[in-house]
Amino acid sequence: MKRLILESAAIVQVEMVKLVRDPTEVISRAIQPVLWLVVFGQVLAQVRGIHTGQLSYLAFITPGILAQSVLFSAIFYGIAVIWERDLGVVHKLLVSPALRFSLVFGKAVAAGFRGILQAVVIFLLAIVMHVSLNADPFAILAVLASVMLGSGIFATFSLIIACIVRTRERFMGIGQLLTMPMFFASNAIYPLDIMPPWLRVIAQINPLTYLIDALRGLMIKGGVSVHGYAVDFSVMLGVFAFLLFVAVRLYPTLAE
Repeated sequence: MKRLILESAAIVQVEMVKLVRDPTEVISRAIQPVLWLVVFGQVLAQVRGIHTGQLSYLAFITPGILAQSVLFSAIFYGIAVIWERDLGVVHKLLVSPALRFSLVFGKAVAAGFRGILQAVVIFLLAIVMHVSLNADPFAILAVLASVMLGSGIFATFSLIIACIVRTRERFMGIGQLLTMPMFFASNAIYPLDIMPPWLRVIAQINPLTYLIDALRGLMIKGGVSVHGYAVDFSVMLGVFAFLLFVAVRLYPTLAE
């Protein structure tokens, strides 16, 4: 266990150094959620056709936009791994004595820290826009834990895609193909109960739905988790464990 922690921490440190030296990706990823909240959120807040219970529409979609930011940032994480393969970094890591699990898990944790930066941006923007946030310290810590777990899920999924497609061009195409359907087939911008039955079925198997559900209950004052936190975190942990297992098995093939 100690070896796993130390090796994973080393991978996280390397990824954080790269982020500090070139923070433009995080900054550019923060622009899109700002537009969604400032433009899309305020416009649809004037439409009374979407019933969000006791929450204002802006408060309702704020967790969804945070989850969207996490998804969009993490789902393209695999392209950096393809760059590393082309530069020979992956080959050096694979011939090192480090555990394959440590290499993959460390990257997932590093993606989680990137997600936290996105969460800070959304929190600050929500405060400026007078969204009623839950200020309970335990709730905030749970939000950050949810963001890290969600980032880990989508970053690991991204790594699996990178191991399968092998080229940056194909990866970009598949990444763009997946992100918007996953976002719209979730409860990010409208409740599950107004979806047509077929879309509701898809949303129920979409891990993004459970991330948003947890965030909505934890992040927003008066927010409620429809599925319950036990279900939300159990689903996310189960999906993460499965994707982590698959990614560990596939990661060595990336160097071939």
